[in-house]
Amino acid sequence: FGGLTPRRNRNRPDGATMFRGPSRVKKFMRRGVVAPMVVVTVAALSGGWLLQRGADRAETAYTKVRLFQEVVDRVESSYVDSVDQGSLYNSAIDGLIKDLHDPYSSFLQASQFEDLRIQGIEGDYGGVGLEVVERNGYVTVVSPMPGTPGAKAGIRAGDQFYEIEGQKADTIGSDAAVALLRGKPGSEVKVKMLRPGVDEPIPFTLTREVIQLKAVPFAVMLEPGIGYVPFQSVLESSAVEIRSALDSLKSAGMKGIVLDLRGNPGGVLDQGIEVSDLFLQDGRGIVETRGRASDQNATYKARRPDQYEGMPVVLLVDGGSASASEIIAGALQDNDRAILVGESTFGKGLVQSLYRLSGGNVLRLTTARWYTPVGRSIQKDADARVHDASAGELALDGQLALGPDFDGRPTFQSVAGRQLFGGGGITPDVFVMPEVLTAEEERAVRSIYKQAGQMSVAMFNYAVGYVRGHPNLDPGFTLTDAEIQDFNRDLPKWDVKVDRDDFRAARRFITYQVQREIALQAWGDKGQFLQERPFDLPLKRAVELLRGAPSQDALLQEVAALGPAARSAGGGSNAAAGTRAGS
Repeated sequence: FGGLTPRRNRNRPDGATMFRGPSRVKKFMRRGVVAPMVVVTVAALSGGWLLQRGADRAETAYTKVRLFQEVVDRVESSYVDSVDQGSLYNSAIDGLIKDLHDPYSSFLQASQFEDLRIQGIEGDYGGVGLEVVERNGYVTVVSPMPGTPGAKAGIRAGDQFYEIEGQKADTIGSDAAVALLRGKPGSEVKVKMLRPGVDEPIPFTLTREVIQLKAVPFAVMLEPGIGYVPFQSVLESSAVEIRSALDSLKSAGMKGIVLDLRGNPGGVLDQGIEVSDLFLQDGRGIVETRGRASDQNATYKARRPDQYEGMPVVLLVDGGSASASEIIAGALQDNDRAILVGESTFGKGLVQSLYRLSGGNVLRLTTARWYTPVGRSIQKDADARVHDASAGELALDGQLALGPDFDGRPTFQSVAGRQLFGGGGITPDVFVMPEVLTAEEERAVRSIYKQAGQMSVAMFNYAVGYVRGHPNLDPGFTLTDAEIQDFNRDLPKWDVKVDRDDFRAARRFITYQVQREIALQAWGDKGQFLQERPFDLPLKRAVELLRGAPSQDALLQEVAALGPAARSAGGGSNAAAGTRAGS
């Protein structure tokens, strides 16, 4: 009966339903004819408008393409000097990519991509072990991988490439820089680095090696009940290595875990998810991708039970923790499965997709962003990542330490309702800066940094000789005043000239660096860690927290009781960790 409205006929004793009269039927019939006609008319008009709009857009795009081709043709045919037309097209593509202001998107010519593919698959290439990104126009070191040529030479996180093999690095992107740094194992590559607070570029000569990293170089019990696992890079074997290390420590009586992600530059996404899954219950969120295209949106969740249920976990993080390691940190913090101690992470949370183009060329394009389970963006804006070097302090280990950066950040709540900070990168629950130098020490160290490459060689040579002459050495040793003076007198043999006053002022820094190099040569990564441990304030704080926490819930309650001020200052006995240490 179409749109007729039924009503009761009160005049009929049976109350039977009837329908309104013919006049309403006629109106309805008129509407039944007119309405579709209006719809058809509007559809035709709007469809025509949309088609016209699409045609206008297509014509505009065609006009722009034709205009560009005219410019290329005119330059190629009439410019005062001969210009290769192919290079003009490549320059235009590079300009388009550059205009995105995204350091992770790039155009790889077929030959470049093939070289990288072969090197990555066959593994017969040498590298220097530096994770790099483009930042503020320079190829910048995110983190030197432990034990690699870059780390052994003394290159630090935050150093910027000024020159690679004589080529100015501010004229090339990160892909080109990586290509220049790679080469045959045993060959040398000369670089010059910019370092905050040092006026002149610092020269280094790096000997390439086959980079063979382990995700977990060792595992150790720090004290009864507290295990420590350094997690250096997110590799294909990461989840297996970490579980093996944790299970070994658990069998030795581990009741609480310190998982060290400091300096971990990330790596394989799938393994970041797998490592997170070790600590989360089935169905808990790990990470989410959000892009403009629907096929770039995805949510990753845990697929198995928590393998260490109830066991308290502390993650150590800093500005060198990036990419996949930030996914792990964000997932465990959002789900209240770990307490984070240290400094804010790097903030590398963009997804790149590879698109095959004609001629074998490849476009690497950022297509999505990573978000933690509660919706925090991991990506830190470029402006937010730029810190005034004068605002940072030089740590005893030579890295730049930056203070708390909570101001102005949006707030979120964890699954259990704890306050978390967004705005890019992952902020720790307990902020603890490393031990830092005094102003006078820092001035002297920055002066010595001008010869950082030669100084690293000198420390290595001295360490090798020292180990040879001290076969009964044990971790925890301290160099005597006489031994430090011996090292100072030997510096000219390795082409190092240090002002007497600078050496005196930087003595604490130099002693620390020489001792850790000796420990590395004597006992490897584990021995170096044991030698450094007394100076590691974030690790000290992590152990203090775990001592009073028999469970993860107890650990969360302990941190909540500190209050925001104590958490941002480092809390407890490390409340002064954010100030300069005495000499």
